[in-house]
Amino acid sequence: MTLRSQVGALFDQPRIQNFILAVILFNSVILGLETSAAAMERFGPLIIFLDTLCLSIFVIEIAAKLFAHGPAFFRKGWNVFDFVIVAISLLPAVQGLSVLRALRILRLLRVLSVAPSLRRVVEGLVNALPGMGSVFVLMGLIFYIAAVMATKLFGSSFPDWFGTLGRSGYSLFQIMTLESWSMGIVRPVMQVYPYAWAFFVPFILISTFAVVNLLVGLIVNSMQDAHHAEDTERTDVYRDEVLLRLAEIEAALKEQGNKGAGPEQG
Repeated sequence: MTLRSQVGALFDQPRIQNFILAVILFNSVILGLETSAAAMERFGPLIIFLDTLCLSIFVIEIAAKLFAHGPAFFRKGWNVFDFVIVAISLLPAVQGLSVLRALRILRLLRVLSVAPSLRRVVEGLVNALPGMGSVFVLMGLIFYIAAVMATKLFGSSFPDWFGTLGRSGYSLFQIMTLESWSMGIVRPVMQVYPYAWAFFVPFILISTFAVVNLLVGLIVNSMQDAHHAEDTERTDVYRDEVLLRLAEIEAALKEQGNKGAGPEQG
């Protein structure tokens, strides 16, 4: 076994992955403490040292995986994700780039690549994007039609909510989320336009209860497919291991039989 394969096997071990996960969670606590003026005043040097130590561990992990896998490291999306997150943390937080210091909390997202259950959720969401695109187009059409109608119907009396196409779209988005939609917007509009409910109620039924639930259904279905694919892969790996073991046992029995037959023939 070469040195590269040994390093790759070492960092693929569950105990190493669990250690990296623990470092990620610990580092997220450290980054949270950096937002506390009292904590920084009292333990500032220690917090900075621990943050640097965590970052050093991440750099060593990425460097080891790059050494073990070479260019193939970047063929896996999760490896690229980890590399980008760590690279952002290494950028200097100088003037004009001070926002990068705040972006260090993105290291917590590495939990997604380390924890298999969270990784499955993200993969399900990504796989659902093509189907979600069609739903977003449908929702865009509904919002555009409803915004044009609301601007023409209610814009003259309620310019702050429906005076322009953009304001109408934002107000309709608030209505879709059901945040203060009745007492905040619809009832005041109905005091001037008593039949405004005939516009808002169908809009809520279509956008909130139909289209949004369609998005949720697509995501859930995609996650189920990802989970089924993972179970199938595990089953295939287990089957291959069993077949390999049976082949080894059969070969060993055949070899024993040949050895037993030799003395008898003699």
